[in-house]
Amino acid sequence: MPAARDSAARGSAGRDPAGRTARPADGDVLTPDQLRAMLSELTGLLRTRYGSSDERALAAAHRIPDRVVVPLRLHVLTDGRYGRLSRTAVDRQVAVLNAAYGGRLSSGPGGAMRSASRAPQGPDTGVSFRLDGVDVTTNAQWFGKPHDHRAEIEAALARGGYGTLNLYTAAVGFEMLGFSTFPKWARERPGAGGVVVDYRSLPGGTFPHFNRGLTAVHEIGHWLGLFHTFENGCQSPGDGIDDTPDESVPTIGCPASKDSCPAPGTDPVHNFMDYGFDSCMREFTPGQGLRIRSMWAAYRLGAASSGRKGRYR
Repeated sequence: MPAARDSAARGSAGRDPAGRTARPADGDVLTPDQLRAMLSELTGLLRTRYGSSDERALAAAHRIPDRVVVPLRLHVLTDGRYGRLSRTAVDRQVAVLNAAYGGRLSSGPGGAMRSASRAPQGPDTGVSFRLDGVDVTTNAQWFGKPHDHRAEIEAALARGGYGTLNLYTAAVGFEMLGFSTFPKWARERPGAGGVVVDYRSLPGGTFPHFNRGLTAVHEIGHWLGLFHTFENGCQSPGDGIDDTPDESVPTIGCPASKDSCPAPGTDPVHNFMDYGFDSCMREFTPGQGLRIRSMWAAYRLGAASSGRKGRYR
């Protein structure tokens, strides 16, 4: 069982362990009943609002948007010594988000992730991110234990409505790298709905194997409505998306291939919603892109994104 990419365990803010081989797990692993409830609610919302729950038909009729631009507010938490980010690190993270969701992420010199040429290298989800503000907050408790203080942090710092992504960086821990809120949860808990990632997971950070900015890509995938590719194991409905093959266990490291379920197709070891090394993760599927835009149409389309802008200092 891999350590957590997005769970609630935490570690010392100033050091980093060596020899990590599994991606820290996240707190966004669902029970089969939770996943089915979310899929059922999505179906119901689409049918009520658009007259059909057929996502492909709605997309063909342009009832689901072809493109989504997500306003992004970045909140940098620090204890005064650790956690402060350079503007270069911020810009690199936003570039990785846009490259990953646009199908343009590839490996550069030395294996570093980079935004590739303008020509897509893989499926484009139709999602891009617009940085609307950055602010810095010095608070040792919030920085060191963001999960425990999440309600306070969001109440003080969150800007915009359901259509705005509030992304926080902090010392999340060694057993998890981040956590997120699914659209259904944000709808049920007004005021909640952001994404928190460990500052050491940003491009150029100090977490071995997980320092290319793809923790934010993964966690934001949850915020946009995607589940892990290994949800439900080999049991239907899996992650609820047709073109991500069933997967019984998370990927560890970067295997050349693995096939953990009897259903057709090998495991999606390179998918951003699996748990492989950052160097292994490189794509979403067309079905995931459609699901993101369906979730956006159901939950966030037209949502207010007002609120004062943050500023970088």
